[in-house]
Amino acid sequence: MTNTDTRFDGDSWDLATSVGATATAVAASRAIASQGPDALLDDRFAEPLVRAVGIQHFVDLIEGRVGTDDPVLNRRAMSEQMTVRTRFFDDFFTAATEAGIRQAVILAAGLDTRAYRLPWPTGTTVFELDQPEVITFKSNTLAELGAEPSAQRRTVAIDLRDDWPAALTAAGFDASRPTAWIAEGLLIYLPPAAQDKLLDDVTALSAPGSRIATEQMDMSSLPDDWADKLTERSRRIGSSINLADLFYAGERNTAADYLAAKGWRTELLTTEQAFAAQGFRPDDEMLAFEGSNSGYLAATLT
Repeated sequence: MTNTDTRFDGDSWDLATSVGATATAVAASRAIASQGPDALLDDRFAEPLVRAVGIQHFVDLIEGRVGTDDPVLNRRAMSEQMTVRTRFFDDFFTAATEAGIRQAVILAAGLDTRAYRLPWPTGTTVFELDQPEVITFKSNTLAELGAEPSAQRRTVAIDLRDDWPAALTAAGFDASRPTAWIAEGLLIYLPPAAQDKLLDDVTALSAPGSRIATEQMDMSSLPDDWADKLTERSRRIGSSINLADLFYAGERNTAADYLAAKGWRTELLTTEQAFAAQGFRPDDEMLAFEGSNSGYLAATLT
């Protein structure tokens, strides 16, 4: 497994390497949060997808053989953190469809199963974009499980560094219709200029009334070693992923400020507020290095 390699222009990955392994890690956390009689989530596809990828550490994590003895980053805390994140984006899509939006785009979809598990209204199309190997693996694995999407699912197998707007349009995307976009766990894996370009492209493809949701990181309030701290946090449960090597450093625009300048009306739910909305409280370690202006962002194009 080469998921500790430093990023470089033109690098690629599958679900066991580099950035792809982080998608598997997220799915493993969703699988854990979906376990037991008091499950916080209901993602029945997460566990079989993680098992199919075959990274032993994540299988051990699901089966409870690791990640049980840390006083802060224990399985319950992991489940609460993933529940907050998952429910935010689930609720975002639900609110968008209740407002009449029938076109959704999941950027860097990874092992996201929302096209299968959310109750999409009739006539909704969900576009999933990711690396070709990632798209093929997930589609084939879910087909073998007998899973059927609950919306019209269209996949776009492309690297987001390529001309993904053209590929999305070729797949049937209609830029004249309002769209609900999510970029979950994505922006920090992009160079600062690429993050801006992605948001420029989303804006160009969005009709008035479109919505977007993503995480907000207040880079100005983070300590210099924030990436190393996140890596150390994940390694407490045995992960070999060096997040510091996968993130792109350097000064970058906050998503809220950048989108606001492009005509989006933004709403920020801070990390503490997002946890409180679900009846949880983030641990002190998380609050100490996230900053008061970090959390979850939703925006509407006016």
